Amino acid sequence: MTAQFSVFGVPNIPMIEHGDCLSDIIMQALDNAGLTLQAGDVVCLAQKIVSKAEGRMLALSSITPSPEAEELATATAKDPRMVQLILDESTEVMRHKPNVLIVRHKLGIVGAHAGIDQSNIDHQGEEQALLLPEDPDASAAQLREALQQHSGIDLGVVITDSHNRPWRMGTIGCAIGCAGIRVLDDQVGGRDIYGRTLHATLINRADAIASAATLVMGETTEKLPVVIVRGLNSTQTLNDQDNASMINRPLEEDLFR
Repeated sequence: MTAQFSVFGVPNIPMIEHGDCLSDIIMQALDNAGLTLQAGDVVCLAQKIVSKAEGRMLALSSITPSPEAEELATATAKDPRMVQLILDESTEVMRHKPNVLIVRHKLGIVGAHAGIDQSNIDHQGEEQALLLPEDPDASAAQLREALQQHSGIDLGVVITDSHNRPWRMGTIGCAIGCAGIRVLDDQVGGRDIYGRTLHATLINRADAIASAATLVMGETTEKLPVVIVRGLNSTQTLNDQDNASMINRPLEEDLFR
């Protein structure tokens, strides 16, 4: 059990561009700040810098909206080109109303606008949009391997993004890519403090870590896209098999359809 842990940002991460090596940049920034990675650390990265490094930015001028996108754009008061991007990245439109389009992303994530964002990116003289990484779990695994080769220690990696939740106001940091950490901690069959058997306790450790990291990362002008979570119980936290796709609830368990 973890009685306390620390969360701190890695300062002076530069603006990330397509093709940048994130592991090299992180290690250099740590060194410049007089910081080192420790065994059991969880390195959390904002989705945006991963997407930028992987070249997931598109100019809206390159998008031709379909009739479906034009119709949805009228219903949601959105740019038809953005709507087309959202449809291209999704498998299903769940709900929509003016200014809101809820979809199921190809990754299985249900949320607004397929995670496509236009904030905190260089629009380079024309409107751009940033998509989620194609495979955030694979991205996390590659980053973990590179960081472990650099540091020689065992650690975890979480790629975070900001999501809304049903019936709750505001956004919260969630894990969309994970490597090296226990994502879900199934306590079913265990006992509570009074000895009562637990029947439905499934702890989402990945989202809890992502949420803690996002408090330091911020959402606007903080410029801290890399955060270290340190001091978690490594035997409870590190795991080589889990990934973030495990978090998505299966369609057959959707009670709101």
